[in-house]
Formats: sequence, C-alpha cells, structure tokens
Amino acid sequence: MSSSSLGAHPPLDSSCSRSSCRHRLVAIVSKSSWMMVAKPLWHSHIHLVKQTLVAIIKDLPLHAHRPPSPSPSWTEDAVSQVIRFIPSCFFRAPRSIGCQTSFRHRTPLRQRNLNEEQRKFHHKLLVLGPAAHRDPGRVNLGLHKALQFFRWVETRFGFHHTEVTCREMAIVLARADRFTALWDFLKEMSGKESSKLVTTETVTCLIKVLGEVGLANEALFAFYRMRQLHCRPDIYAYNTLINALCRVGNFRKARFFLEQMELPGFRCPPDTFTYTILISSYCRHATQTGCKKATRRRLWEANHLFRLMLFKGFVPDVVTYNALIDGCCKTYRIARALELFEDMKKKGCVPNRVTYNSLIRYFSAVNEIDRAIEMLRDMQRSNHGVPGSSSYTPIIHALCEVGKVLDAWNLLIEMVDGGLIPREYTYALVCDAVCKAGESSLLEDEVHKKIKEGIRNRYRQTMKFKPIMGRKGYPEIEDI
Repeated sequence: MSSSSLGAHPPLDSSCSRSSCRHRLVAIVSKSSWMMVAKPLWHSHIHLVKQTLVAIIKDLPLHAHRPPSPSPSWTEDAVSQVIRFIPSCFFRAPRSIGCQTSFRHRTPLRQRNLNEEQRKFHHKLLVLGPAAHRDPGRVNLGLHKALQFFRWVETRFGFHHTEVTCREMAIVLARADRFTALWDFLKEMSGKESSKLVTTETVTCLIKVLGEVGLANEALFAFYRMRQLHCRPDIYAYNTLINALCRVGNFRKARFFLEQMELPGFRCPPDTFTYTILISSYCRHATQTGCKKATRRRLWEANHLFRLMLFKGFVPDVVTYNALIDGCCKTYRIARALELFEDMKKKGCVPNRVTYNSLIRYFSAVNEIDRAIEMLRDMQRSNHGVPGSSSYTPIIHALCEVGKVLDAWNLLIEMVDGGLIPREYTYALVCDAVCKAGESSLLEDEVHKKIKEGIRNRYRQTMKFKPIMGRKGYPEIEDI
C-alpha cells in the first residue's frame, strides 16, 4: 500500500493500546477502494484477501473469517499480496503510518548495528535510522502471523508455494531482522526438489531490501551464500550489491567487486550501470560531507571512473552525465559541469530536465539569475524537457532575494499558465515580496485564486484521511 494513500497521522502516545493501532489499520484495509492489489484479481479473491488481512491485524485465528461461497482457491497473487502487506502493518512505527515515502534521506545512510539496537530497545532508548520508533512486540507478532499464514495456505488448502511467494516471505524475514530464521527458511526452500523456489532473483531482491534499510553487511553475507543455495550471481546481483555497499559509504568493498568484475575472462563483466552506480554514489556522498578534502577526493574518484569507462569503450548514458553534472554543480565546479554538458550534446546524448535543473539550481544559488533563465529558455527551445516546479522555484527564490519582484511574479504566472502549481512556501515568499514592494493589487486577480485553489486540491489529494479522536481518546479515521 502506498503510504501517500493513507494520509498523514500524528504519532500515537505510549498510553495508546495496540487495539488503537489495529483499529486504524483495519479501517484502512476495509476501505472500498482496495489499494494493495497491483495486479487485477477476481472479486472473490479480493474479498478473501481483505478478510484474511483483517483477521491477521486483529490477531484472530486465520479460519475465523467466513470464506465466500463458493470458496475460491488461493492464487499466487493473493498469497503474495497478503504477505507483502504484513510489514507495512506490523514493522512500521505507528507515527510513520501515512507518511509519504521517498528515496531521499536527510542524512547519509549508515551501516546498522543490530546488537546495539536491541540493547537500546531493551533499555527503552531512542533508536535512530530505519528502525526508529519500531515496536519489537508488533514485529514479533507480524512475523509470527506471516509464518503462520505461509504454512496455513499450504496445509489447509494444498497451495503449492512458488518462487514469488517464497521471495515475499524471505523479504518479510529480512525486514524483521531475523537472519537466522531467514537462512534456515531459504535452505529449507532450496532443498525441495519439486521446483526451484530459491533463485538468483530471490537473493538479488533480498540484497536490494537489505541495502535500502542500511544492512549492507547482511546483504554481503546473502551474496556469499548464493552458492550454498545453488544460485549463480549474475550482473544484476553484482550491481545490486555494489549499490547496497555504496549506500552506506563502503566504497572500498564496492571497488573490490568492481576490480573483480574487471578481471580478464570474468563471468560477469561490468556494464554501464555498474560504473553509473559508483559515479552517482561518489557524487552524492561528496555533497553530504563537510570535509573539503573528502569532497575533492570523492569528486576525483567519480571523474576517474567516468574517464575509465570511456577508456574501456562504454558509452555513458544520460543518468551517468546527470549524476556527474549534479555532483559538480553542488560542489561549485561549474567549469567541469559545463564541459560535461557540452560533451554529452556532442556525443548525441540528449540532456533532459534533470540536467538543466542541476545547472539552474547552481546559477540561482550563486546569484547568476540571467544564466539560470537562459538555461530555462534553452531547455524550452531545444525541446529537451518540459520545465517543472523544480525548474522555476530556484529562479523565483533568487529573484525575490534580489528584489526583482515583478520578474518573479511574471515567472510565477508563466509557471501557472503551464499547468503547474507552486509550492506553498514559494507562493508565500512571492506574496510577501509583492506586498513589501507595494504591488498588492497583483494578488487580487484570477491567478491568485487559481493558485490557492490548486494548493488546496493538492493538499486534499495528499491527505486523503484525517485522524479524529474517538470516544475513548483513540484516533479514528474519517474521510477528509
């Protein structure tokens, strides 16, 4: 279930019982629009999946719900949907239910220490990182219900598990940080001779999941156990592992695997994506450190890898150029960024909106507003992308800072005419600047009303549910 569809909810106090959390989740599951189903299922299967999830959330026996008549057989999609929903119910903190997910992190992701986290949970200390505010009791309950359901559909209905359902169950064990049980489960599934239940794709998905939550060492251990599970790593497994190591800043180990892949005659030679992962990671970590020496070193490594991939005959794509240009712009190396920008156009690699946005943000930050507007117009003339809100916003902020209020207002009108709605902070900044300049009459036209209505509609789309206090002080869910 996408977290944006649940709306934002305030954190629960420690005095709230588990029944309040179950009440919120059951209300979400019981909504008429079933948002978890990624693939179309029969109506009876949807009803069966929803009733099973309600029984799991309420901690009832799985046979407590009354199956529809005639009783449908469990399919691969239905079983995988039930297992996939369990981590979002039990493993996430109640305060994070309804928060929007994003690939961005405010701080660099670090390798987690599970023993230290267990000690902090035991002493009721604050745990930072992906496991912050997680309830160990609910994690154990969710894992128990997932394993119980996994065995229940097999013994009660004669369902034969497939590679997809085994992969989802392995992901649940990985998200619960139960690695001993995870390896035992994979070993048990790989020992079945009826079908291939543990494949290279399964272990690759595990490596990806572990890397996203800051468990790069565990992802490395899963990679080394592929041979024991009768799997052979491919180029996708190597790229996923390198990405997991780079996310926690373990570049030394990532470069070790790259050098191993570059050996003559190696079965999985590197490709363009391998170098792009390392280049983008070096540039991203260069902007997240406050040490100038480390910043210079990582930018040098990124440029060195870029030249190395050109020397080996690889053709960089637009993602590679964008990562390097963005890293150079954020570290104020504009000469190198413009050199790469011209080089990609000469080699036939068409820049896109991300490329121009990096340059626009730099010129706006250093108060070269004319060059930022020139980049915006160049993108429009060359048809290299449609300007978005992130293209106009830096220029509007820069114009307001230097006192060019009318230019900022005209650019805002151009943005609205293009079908875009500015952010609420951006519009408030422009309104304050217009009022201080004595041009309050500009705020009385139809553009002002259109922007305010657009901001309200965007807020309604994001906040689809709002919490209200029930009779006993527990939060309930009601349509906005």
